[in-house]
Amino acid sequence: MRGEIVSALAEVLRFYQRVGFELFPFKFNPIVLAPDVAIEKAKKLNALHQEIGDCKRCPLHQGRNNIVFGEGNPDAKLMFIGEGPGEEEDLQGRPFVGRAGEVLTSLIKNLGLKREEVYIANVVKCRPPMNRAPKPEEQKACLVFLRKQIEIIQPQVIVTLGDVATKALLQTRSGITSVRGRVFEYKGIKVVPTFHPAYLLRNPSRKKLTWNDVQKALNLVK
Repeated sequence: MRGEIVSALAEVLRFYQRVGFELFPFKFNPIVLAPDVAIEKAKKLNALHQEIGDCKRCPLHQGRNNIVFGEGNPDAKLMFIGEGPGEEEDLQGRPFVGRAGEVLTSLIKNLGLKREEVYIANVVKCRPPMNRAPKPEEQKACLVFLRKQIEIIQPQVIVTLGDVATKALLQTRSGITSVRGRVFEYKGIKVVPTFHPAYLLRNPSRKKLTWNDVQKALNLVK
């Protein structure tokens, strides 16, 4: 139990350091800066990560280098969900660190936020071969963990990035072009779908629409 608390506290402290707290007073009591709720959420996320373990629940495990669990503020008010890791994400074990990640990071910065202040995850945690869209059975095997992440973090607003994430979370058949920019709900949490950053690399003319969507999402955060 003590080890879990120390591990969770360390994760919260790393978060605060990433958002600008580089040095702390000599007699600093970390509990003052790291609220109990953030520590508890970090503990639960760590436990969930361990539960996934060396996952072999679907064929995607066969070609992976790393499970890409997700990262960010365990007590984030704004959460971004994509479809799955790409090549660079698979190598680093982190979500959205390739070219599409640069687009997402830029969007987040333009909102006046840092990546470390939001939470970023994907529908599937392992890279689909050749970056194809994850199959329904692959999504089903992994969706339970995404739902648990959302349940733990309890963000106020979720931005679903692209067709796969939107359909998986909202259980809809409607394509992204018909639902983007609209406000939906998932278990009481506001959801704003928008285009996937990888799509914006191929269709830069859609960046303005995406910017409008993420601004709408931010405005829903209280």
